[in-house]
Amino acid sequence: MKKPIAVIILNWNGEAMLRTFLPAVILTTPTDIADIIVADNGSTDASLSMLETTFPDIKTVKLDRNYGFAEGYNRAIAATRYRYTVLLNSDVAPAPGWLRPLYDYLEEKTETAAVQPKILSYIRQDTFEYAGAAGGYIDCNGYPYCRGRLFETVEKDIGQYDSTVSVFWATGAALMVRTDVYESTGGLDPEFFAHMEEIDLCWRIKLAGHDIAAIPASTVYHLGGGTLPASNPHKTYLNFRNNLLLLHKNLPDSCRRRRLVIRRLYDTLAWGKYVLTLDFANAGAILRAHRDFRKMSKNYRSHPDKNLLPSRPNIIRDYFLYRKRYFNQLKH
Repeated sequence: MKKPIAVIILNWNGEAMLRTFLPAVILTTPTDIADIIVADNGSTDASLSMLETTFPDIKTVKLDRNYGFAEGYNRAIAATRYRYTVLLNSDVAPAPGWLRPLYDYLEEKTETAAVQPKILSYIRQDTFEYAGAAGGYIDCNGYPYCRGRLFETVEKDIGQYDSTVSVFWATGAALMVRTDVYESTGGLDPEFFAHMEEIDLCWRIKLAGHDIAAIPASTVYHLGGGTLPASNPHKTYLNFRNNLLLLHKNLPDSCRRRRLVIRRLYDTLAWGKYVLTLDFANAGAILRAHRDFRKMSKNYRSHPDKNLLPSRPNIIRDYFLYRKRYFNQLKH
């Protein structure tokens, strides 16, 4: 009988990552409910040969080229088709007992379509990790943030977010999702290539009437920045472009234009900061992001009739003007 869960690790030239992190995944993943699968995104290094010799029991899906995070996972999930799929980054080391709380929650809560564990830093294991922390949220202008992380301020984990809660989005670093809902809502958008594609997916899941939850009884440790460092201009480009696409796709006609105008004003401030600090590479990345957004936005002609953006908080104002640095200081 087929197991209910596929834990899929998407790999691209990540031989060293797999050597480091795959043993922890194998050690902590219960074999009675889950298969571990490495989906290889057309690697040109020795990843596949290493898997065959060092981890011969691990299943693989071999893609013919690098499709990026989004389309790579879409193709891997289409090729495997388990009841539940865990999208697990190749730089994640799960803690013992990590998978069953996620599985049990989805089995019990049929209205919930996706969940994430608590994400702690692999380097500083008493601190939340930037990409997901204890669950993702979005502010009134479409800026994503987390329980445990606002902009560059990342909190220590002292148990302050150990409650299970509904969230707006769950991180793609360790995302468990009902496979049928993943597919019926369109999967990850390949146009995003990488960055924020899981927020876009979660937004569509919520528009379809499903819940998303963070389950802190489950913990994983994420290295983070394994593909692109935070200061990389290409990462800046993807983050700015994809955040504009996120709003354009998922907001109704009644408020979409106004929100995009506001975001362009905020992005102009960010561009000015990079110029003043002589960081012309990242300043140029913002300009390219807006240029390409204008072209790409024409591909999305249908929009929802519901606005899921909250009326508060405004984290730009709260963080930079009112100096609120922690999630619990915000009014939701």
